[in-house]
This record gives sequence, C-alpha cells and structure tokens, in this order.
Amino acid sequence: MSADLETARVKSLPDDAFYVADFITEEEEELLLQKITTAPLPRWTHLSHRRLQTWPSALSNANTLISSPLPPWLVSPVIPRFESLGVFADAPHRAPNHVLVNEYHPGQGILPHEDGPAYHPMVATVSLGAPIVLDLYQKGQGRDDEGCRLLHRVLQERRSLLVTTKKIYTDYLHGIAETTKDEELGPDSICNWDLLREQDRYRCGWVERETRISLTYRDVLKVAKVGSTMKFLSGR
Repeated sequence: MSADLETARVKSLPDDAFYVADFITEEEEELLLQKITTAPLPRWTHLSHRRLQTWPSALSNANTLISSPLPPWLVSPVIPRFESLGVFADAPHRAPNHVLVNEYHPGQGILPHEDGPAYHPMVATVSLGAPIVLDLYQKGQGRDDEGCRLLHRVLQERRSLLVTTKKIYTDYLHGIAETTKDEELGPDSICNWDLLREQDRYRCGWVERETRISLTYRDVLKVAKVGSTMKFLSGR
C-alpha cells in the first residue's frame, strides 16, 4: 500500500483495513447513482430483502468469471484512484475485474458472511447515497441473533472508500443489520471514528437509514476467455 493510504489505516482493527472519507466527489457520486438507477431492469437481481447488479457478469458454478471489461463508468474515476493508492497492486490481475452493486433501503441488510476463496483476499467498497454501519464478527461464531459477540463496527459515509484485506478478509465475517436506524455511534463503538468526515453529524449517537448503494470491487481469481464459456458454465 502507498504512503497516502497508510494515513487511512483503521488502527483499532487487525491487519488490514483502510478508510478514505472523501474518495469521490459529490458530482462523481451523482453520476454513478444516475448510471445505477437507470440501468435496464434485467440488470437487477432481486433477492428476498434487497436487489443488486453484477458487473460484468455473475460467476459460473466453478467460481469463474467470463472475461469481459467493466463498463467505463465503473472504471473511471474509481480504478485509477485505486492504482494511485496501491490498492490491488498485489492482486493477480493488478486491478479489480468484478463489481457488485448492492442497494439497501432502510430496514434492509445482509447476514454475516464471508466473500470466500473465489476472490483475491481484498475488497474495496465505495459507498453512495447515505451512510451505513458495517458489523464485523469472528468467523466460526455464528450469527449475531444466535448469540455471536459483535467485535467491531465500521461507519461507512457516502462517497467513502473502505478497503479490507488480510485477516479482516480471511478471519472475520461481515454483515449489515436490518434496521431503520444505526444507533450507539461514537468514538468508543465506531472503530474508524477518527477518520470520519462528519463526526459532528453522529455525535448524537444515531442516524436514520436512507437508501445506500455500495460498489464492491474485487479481483476474481479464475477468468476464462469467451471460447471456454460453455466449459466453465457447466462447472467442469
């Protein structure tokens, strides 16, 4: 990682996590949101509690990505800024090749989970539209509603970048609570509090959820050319 990114290290977490509050501008955020919300309806996958887009495509049954470029609006300005910070510099493809676009309305979330071995152990998430709290759990302890102890909380502001890798990727689960309000916010509970852009906004201890959209950039390890499409789609 570059020296610039080192100043964004979340020091209370084990290696490694970095938080950049002003990763993109308001104008860039507006353009990204416009591209996402006007995408053709077939681009959206509807799950039970939320919806998402997958770019350039979903992985095959063999966790393989069919080689295809990301659309320009998901490349610039985000990926050149990754390069300037050294994000994905050690990844096999030296840059992300896959993006999940997740939409969270108030009350929506995702259960604690891990991203798994299909990807290089690094995730770079750009948050759009509204802040949200990411919860971190020790792997193997089960879900929070089954008595799992919550270990860390990261507040992701709009226009921010959160990079997680190494132990945070391999040894922890991450999830987002299904709530309409993120509460108990403060320097003792939010591990990236000192890196936030708008600390004063959260000093009251809570924030109402609004619609938040995340761009999750990852490097899929196995990539197949179009000529091998049928082989990998069959999972053989």
